[in-house]
Amino acid sequence: MSETTPRQRRRSLILVLCCTVIGAAAQILIKSGAGALNEPNPTLLQTALHMIQTPSLLAGYTLYGVMTVLLVLALRHGELSLLYPLIAMTYVWVTILSVVVFHESLNPFKIVGIAIIVGGVTVLGREGQG
Repeated sequence: MSETTPRQRRRSLILVLCCTVIGAAAQILIKSGAGALNEPNPTLLQTALHMIQTPSLLAGYTLYGVMTVLLVLALRHGELSLLYPLIAMTYVWVTILSVVVFHESLNPFKIVGIAIIVGGVTVLGREGQG
């Protein structure tokens, strides 16, 4: 097995960061599509049909598929212990997009949570440079 180059590690990092944005967009699309399910107590089959027939749901799950492929490519040359914590940034993007798209509130607890996630990812990233 060949040595991983700095360029490959950087590419892996960029791919995982792309995964976080794509994952957040997927979750926003899924949330917006889920609101269109009009059945009060849908069955599993009704929900599955709804997923196929609702463009935003279909797009959201398709983005999850794209994200999975990118994650596989990223993990080929990156350290799992460094890259996987970056996935937590998805929570940050989802919170920001929820405020912008769904006009959800951004309270002090959410702000502290975002700061903790960003701080944790930063600390883990610094440790990976050593």
